[in-house]
Amino acid sequence: MTFKSLIDSILEKLQVDRLKRYIPIPEWLFRYQSEYLVGDIIAGIIVTSLLVPQSMAYALLAGLPPQIGLYASMLPAILYPLLGSSRVLAVGPAAVDSLMVATALGKLEPQNTPEYLILALTLTFLIGCIEILMGVLRLGFLVNFLSHAVISGFISGAATIIAIGQIKHLFGLKISNTESLFTLVLSIFRTIDRTNWVALGLGLGSIAILLFFNYPLVKWLKRRRWSDRAILPVSKSAPLLVVIVGTLLVWALHLDRAAGVKVVGDIPSGLPHFSFPIFDLSTLETLLPIALAISLVGYLEGFAGAQSLARKRREKVSANREFIALGVANLGAAFSGGYPVTGGLGRSVVNFAAGANTGLASIITGLLVIVIVMFLTPMFYFLPQTCLAAIIIIAVYKLIDLATFRRMWLYDKADAIAWLTTFIAVLFVGVEKGILLGAIVALVLHLWRTSHPHIAIVGRLGETEHFRNVLRYDVKTSPQVLAIRVDESLYFANAKYLETYIFNAIANREATPLEYRPDVKKILLVCSAINLIDASALEILESLIFDLRLLGIQFYMSEVKGPVMDKLRKIGFVDYLGEERIFLSTDRAMRELAGI
Repeated sequence: MTFKSLIDSILEKLQVDRLKRYIPIPEWLFRYQSEYLVGDIIAGIIVTSLLVPQSMAYALLAGLPPQIGLYASMLPAILYPLLGSSRVLAVGPAAVDSLMVATALGKLEPQNTPEYLILALTLTFLIGCIEILMGVLRLGFLVNFLSHAVISGFISGAATIIAIGQIKHLFGLKISNTESLFTLVLSIFRTIDRTNWVALGLGLGSIAILLFFNYPLVKWLKRRRWSDRAILPVSKSAPLLVVIVGTLLVWALHLDRAAGVKVVGDIPSGLPHFSFPIFDLSTLETLLPIALAISLVGYLEGFAGAQSLARKRREKVSANREFIALGVANLGAAFSGGYPVTGGLGRSVVNFAAGANTGLASIITGLLVIVIVMFLTPMFYFLPQTCLAAIIIIAVYKLIDLATFRRMWLYDKADAIAWLTTFIAVLFVGVEKGILLGAIVALVLHLWRTSHPHIAIVGRLGETEHFRNVLRYDVKTSPQVLAIRVDESLYFANAKYLETYIFNAIANREATPLEYRPDVKKILLVCSAINLIDASALEILESLIFDLRLLGIQFYMSEVKGPVMDKLRKIGFVDYLGEERIFLSTDRAMRELAGI
């Protein structure tokens, strides 16, 4: 018996496939192949080099000590791949979530205090519980109600706030924390004359290194015929290089004392103690709204990254399993001294490109971070905050998605308005309120759009069976039969609009071309695009048919879809209209009603 057949026999006895229905066990865990190992190890090391400086920087962004970012990068990175459906998602702290944490908790307690840290742990615990509950209840579909325009506008606005907020660290300015972007910008301009030029030099030098490694170096290495696999570890080592160079310069030249460059300072070595959130009802109620917001935003960021990378390998990710896996990862962060985590798109792309084959790459990353926390944290004492600010700025500027806004403006002004509203609201109203306001605007615009559906008068295209809009094609029509196609399901918000359109057409008003107004004796409603007629629309339709009969105009329907027809028959509408007035095709209807 071969080793593979032995494993398969064991799996069959364990009834793994049946067990997976109840416990989301990843496929790779029981079917790991030896050829995966090298890629997973390399990817784990490369992602670690990127995650360590990012996690410390994001923790500072969240108003927490830098070691909290490291703690949040240990257990979550190990737990997620044991439950998640993505093989390459890299879980850890993220910029937008960190900003949301700082914005919400800053209103309750001063940053960098024990009370603030306990609130962050409690918030992380709540997020984990919410995500697990949504996964168990199979509520992954709910995220579809946040449109791409709202999410893109929200992330772009949050990234703008993050980038502007790091200017004070980049310039070495002493400015108190504020929630108002206007106040922050004003404070920067008022104190710009107190710029610490040494800190600014370190920061700009860090930005130059990061940009050089991202673009010119990659192009130069490609001209030298380096493979993409060889270029990746070099190009993605820039944040770690910035940390090392900045730390060595401050340590060697004593820039923290001689030039007043602000450094990270003492970072406790060793693993964190087991931490407990606050189980106080009033505290939980206070944190619940922001926990729900971060849960959805974090999940969207993680799931979008997992889905896009899975498609490249023709794999699938499960929305509900991702909820559960990210929820467990957040619970792990809550009990190991961390703060909210999600799947970072940038890190996941690096993980994918570095050759990660399974979740083992993420587990290796978590284990390496544990080693760093246990033995190497004293080396970060002289790490200048201006270098971390540079890392954050370069990481988030790519999230400002103006290209999507321009594309939406050209394609659909309503989506562009939703994007712009969300972006502005995040900047000037607040992060939580911004995404809520954007979602409301997107919903209102959707309701307005569906309440004014596209309606076309159609005619026969040549001698074919096709019927097209009279305003777009040279078609055959009948003065006695008005064939109208509505390109939307009928519901309470738009049925009256259809009724008004039909009466305007009959009354020779400006809604339709003049040649179709005189001598109309029959109305044919083409239902090819109607997937639903709700109760309110049905009532308006019956009223319309009655009013048309009073005017001596008969009402007909064609191409009614099966599910719609079943409901109309069940409620008695077919008997009310008459079975003979409903046609299978518009072609047959126009031949019988108009002879064309």
